[in-house]
Amino acid sequence: MSTEKGPILDRRAAITGSVLSGLNIAIASPLMAKNPYQVVQTKAGRVSGRRIGSIYQFLGIPYVAQGLIRYALPQSVSSFDGVFSAMEHGPACPQNASTPVAQSESCQTLSIFTPSLKGDPRSVMVYIHGGAYMTGSGADPFTDGSRLCSDENVVVVTITHRLNSLGYLYLGRLANDVGESNPRFQSSGNLGQLDLVMALKWIKENIKAFGGDPGSILVMGQSGGGAKIATLMAMPGASGLFHRAASFSGQQVTASGPQNAHKRAIAYLKALGIAANEKAFALLASAPIKDKLAAQKETDPVLGYGGLYFGPVLDHVHLHEHPFYPKAHPLGLSIPMVIGNTRDETRYFLSGDPNLLTLDWDGLPRLLGPQLRVDIDPYFVRDAYRRHYPAMGPVEVFFAATTAARSWRGAIIEAEERAKAKSPAYVYQLNWSTHKDNGRWGACHTLDIPLIFKTTGIDGSLSEDTPAAREVSQFMSHALAGFARTGRPATSEDNLWQPYGLEERETMIIDEKPKMQNDPRSFDRKLFDIVPYVQPGT
Repeated sequence: MSTEKGPILDRRAAITGSVLSGLNIAIASPLMAKNPYQVVQTKAGRVSGRRIGSIYQFLGIPYVAQGLIRYALPQSVSSFDGVFSAMEHGPACPQNASTPVAQSESCQTLSIFTPSLKGDPRSVMVYIHGGAYMTGSGADPFTDGSRLCSDENVVVVTITHRLNSLGYLYLGRLANDVGESNPRFQSSGNLGQLDLVMALKWIKENIKAFGGDPGSILVMGQSGGGAKIATLMAMPGASGLFHRAASFSGQQVTASGPQNAHKRAIAYLKALGIAANEKAFALLASAPIKDKLAAQKETDPVLGYGGLYFGPVLDHVHLHEHPFYPKAHPLGLSIPMVIGNTRDETRYFLSGDPNLLTLDWDGLPRLLGPQLRVDIDPYFVRDAYRRHYPAMGPVEVFFAATTAARSWRGAIIEAEERAKAKSPAYVYQLNWSTHKDNGRWGACHTLDIPLIFKTTGIDGSLSEDTPAAREVSQFMSHALAGFARTGRPATSEDNLWQPYGLEERETMIIDEKPKMQNDPRSFDRKLFDIVPYVQPGT
């Protein structure tokens, strides 16, 4: 990223021609095509974006001061030198994954898509990306806000922030043990969350200049993004910064406990060859980023599988209570909420397992056991599903049970706790299945992203760009835009989306013909209700 003095007329838009083709946004007029640039005044100075088709884009705007030392608390952005060129998405946080943009530790930027800078202020839909706190960025082509903002007359914002050990490495316990008094280390386990708080403050202070309504802000996120939102709803520092919340396949019932987070910090230091003493902080600050990313692959000492887990921490500084344990945090109860999951979540993670090709009833428990992620006998689960769903084969039971136990359970707990507190959520289950790759994916994790953003036409979309996909996309995007405006999803009068209650467990089943259903998959819910739920990683 860079700052430039004077008007900027020679930078290329971040969105490629293929993406624009998929979004199907036409240039509105010859005059617009000849003079697409626009400068907006923010509290930190002027920002130059451009108009593409029927919307304005302002990409890669820093919402905190850039170039801070590692593990520093985010600071307000200082004034721009001249006009900031907001023509390209900012970098992604360094991660062990490929990204559509470059990676940099100075990654705290946001991108804005707006249909107009004038007229009545529009509701704002702020998207927080997923990636299990480890990967992702706000520059994903499938979360491009152009089509959503154009069709629904809303302002869309995507945020990039610190991730993995750069944003969620808890050093508070080590700092106490060795007498290190710098307050930033007490906060290091939640720096990624604090970045998001700063981004939301920036949006509240500046979004009116981009045509947005600072009094009507929805935060929405998928997978890890939804979990980040649940955590924000329990953070005092985020109070009052948003007015609605929507979580898609991403729940955070509990945060990481500080002792578990400390174990991971010690394992991480060991993988880096750094002793856990007073010198560790300086060595962490100077360690090459490639070494830091490699160390994250160390086996997690709490879970016993996978790489090290980094996520929000109950640090008693910025997060004093768990988001939904033992109840829904009171800070979030005044915020209307949408909670959704997909019917076949785990097909996204597990459908590539070669053992599924020959799976039979005898082999099912051995494959099922480690993937349930709760302490229940897999033979008991197999037999229960066979009795209740006699038409299901072993592969179908594998995906149904793993989805219900490890992916769907957290969503049910959040909805139940909201209902107990008389602040119900609007719950959905995405049943519509993609036919991509001969139906391998079904209604899997991440399928709702192109449907919500209307990016089904982008090459590689999991949904594909079929008439059915576009119809489901229209329903989901319109319902969520209405929710952003009013706190209630926009649906037809004969198919009104009812809030979730403990008696009926009202759920919107999203398919080619959406419909309300009471207590879907009630057998699955009751089966796994007999064992405690501990959120994986926490």
